[in-house]
Amino acid sequence: MSRAAAGAARVVAVSCSARHGVDKPNVPAIRLVAGFGALGDAHFGATVQHRSRVARDPTQPNLRQVHLLHAELLDELAEGGFATRPGLLGENVTTRGVDLLALPARSRLQLGDEAVVELTGLRNPCLQLDGIAPGLMQAVLARAPSGELVRKAGVMAIVVVGGEVRAGDEIRLRATGAANEPLAPV
Repeated sequence: MSRAAAGAARVVAVSCSARHGVDKPNVPAIRLVAGFGALGDAHFGATVQHRSRVARDPTQPNLRQVHLLHAELLDELAEGGFATRPGLLGENVTTRGVDLLALPARSRLQLGDEAVVELTGLRNPCLQLDGIAPGLMQAVLARAPSGELVRKAGVMAIVVVGGEVRAGDEIRLRATGAANEPLAPV
């Protein structure tokens, strides 16, 4: 099992829930399955699993198989007075040491020894976050100097190569997507 060296990008926690909702409990390991997502998770599937998207068109491809969130955001939220922990915002993989939001679309990350995910876009935060703590949704949004809305609630990905992922696993950038294709909400 790959464990991160000091200072290396790493997996802080993995989380999974068979039920729809925001908060996901931490688990010892998740098994990522190519083309489907995290085994046992409510968003597992080749076609869209997000309830509002299923209602619109259940045949859409699932571009939201795995949610990755940077632990640095949890640190920022804690400084703002929010009680935070990995899995709270619905992520499957909590990371540290990789600037997820700065990566272009289609970038590939290896998580641990085997699993590889490809970034499809930004997580668009929803009002369910305010059910966790009033004001949390607004806290994961910001404005760029240009006035553009900045979504800080992590990134979504598809599973390209399956494998087991655990806390402490190293994260390696395997391929950078097109530099001129920034992540957009998906």
